Amino acid sequence: MLNHLRPALSRVIAPVGLALARTGVTPNTITVIGTLGVVGGALGFYPRGEFFWGTVVITVFVLFDMFDGAVARVTGKTSRFGAFLDSNMDRVSDAAIFSGLILRFASEDHNDMLLLVLALFCLISGALVSYARARAEGVGLNATVGIAERGERLIVGLVAIGLAGLGVPYVLAAGLWLLSLASAITVAQRYLAVWRQVRAGEAS
Repeated sequence: MLNHLRPALSRVIAPVGLALARTGVTPNTITVIGTLGVVGGALGFYPRGEFFWGTVVITVFVLFDMFDGAVARVTGKTSRFGAFLDSNMDRVSDAAIFSGLILRFASEDHNDMLLLVLALFCLISGALVSYARARAEGVGLNATVGIAERGERLIVGLVAIGLAGLGVPYVLAAGLWLLSLASAITVAQRYLAVWRQVRAGEAS
């Protein structure tokens, strides 16, 4: 879904990327700073139940992390290692967000087994979504399909967590249920896409 917005986002991000490039900051530095900020926000705020401010901090650093690609294009410093680093740091950020929730739901003063299981499922299924694509590309196939790529999952998750921090009832549970379902469907879609490509290759 967000792929349709990429051209418009690129036009907004490009000038900021140019300004950052003039400071001498490298794309990999932006990637690492963005990841550290997300990890700090998630593990510093969420286990204490401070969902709103944690989400604010995470959102700031997620948006900052978007500029690594713009800086790379402006400076001509695109590299395979940069792409590798960016992908791995995204997994670290996602893991930190759901780990912060899990720590909160497992705490003695806010024990909630249902939300804990949902957060754990979101953590695992989100990793599987990314792994399915990476593994498919590793064997020469394509698995870019799916209703919930990382951008969509981040939006749903952070909006639900942030609203929960403002006291909106049931929104966190609803968000985690939606995220769990969308992630599971996306994994199934990618498995099916790979299976069809393999069958088509065998038939030909």
